[in-house]
Amino acid sequence: MFIFIKIIQILIIPVLSPLGIGLVRKIKAHFQNRKGASVFQPYRDLWKLFHKDEIISKDASWIFKIAPFIVFTVTLAVAVSIPIFSTVFSDFFVSDILYIVYLLSFGTFFLALAGLDSGSPFGGFGSSREMTLSALAEGGFIFSLLVLVLISKFTNLFAISGFIAASYGQFILPILLAFIGFFIVLLAETAHYPFDNPATHLELTMIHEAMILEYSGKRLALMEWASANKFLIFISLGANLFFPWGITGDGGFVSILVSLLIYLIKILFFYSVIAVVESSIAKFRFFRLPDLLVVAFILDIIAISLIK
Repeated sequence: MFIFIKIIQILIIPVLSPLGIGLVRKIKAHFQNRKGASVFQPYRDLWKLFHKDEIISKDASWIFKIAPFIVFTVTLAVAVSIPIFSTVFSDFFVSDILYIVYLLSFGTFFLALAGLDSGSPFGGFGSSREMTLSALAEGGFIFSLLVLVLISKFTNLFAISGFIAASYGQFILPILLAFIGFFIVLLAETAHYPFDNPATHLELTMIHEAMILEYSGKRLALMEWASANKFLIFISLGANLFFPWGITGDGGFVSILVSLLIYLIKILFFYSVIAVVESSIAKFRFFRLPDLLVVAFILDIIAISLIK
């Protein structure tokens, strides 16, 4: 049964992540009084990109060529190491919070490096902006998870999720404050409003899109898929660490099905909330973004101080 659970863990993030992107776009289109594309359009886009030819700059080195594979592989490695519907892997050594944080940072590093490597000026300023925001967001990310570590006395994400699920009522306020900080970091790390516009190609405003502007074909498909995976990974962390309701502690077949259903409901709610947030606010000026990330860090500090 453990092997069965691991297979689901490996598949569920890359299979569902494009659907989440399509759902967010559909809800945003509704708020803009448009019909919008089908929620399955991201799957069609990936299929089209995988069948297109590639054009690679003559100035690009091996870094540009292998970066999409590294970034995509990182998201798969993280996906199998986080609690999604079960906490049976509480002794899984690659589920430590620092391992997850550094592995995600490793993917971000190669993404920024690929933007620089092509020699494009847009890739250069996109990478510069990405590393600036990432450096500021890392503190809020680590400290929001640190709140849960101090509460549960575990650093394993599966163990943290199981403990929080069993004793949620005792630490509601610090968990909620830490979640608000985490949610701000989620928007920053996944290139969404107010930090970035994932649908823009305006040179002066784009961050993530600037770094992958020189990619095409299969490598662009991997970059887009990895971005969708990372989005769902952060949503899964928020849903199953701060609100671990319905997550199962055993490997029973019925328990897994029920937990999977609750997980799907939770991520549907998260995607909907993010779509509403994106439709309700404008993108901030770049020099205002550090202030928002500092707010996330302060909220985490307050949450830590409330833990007895």
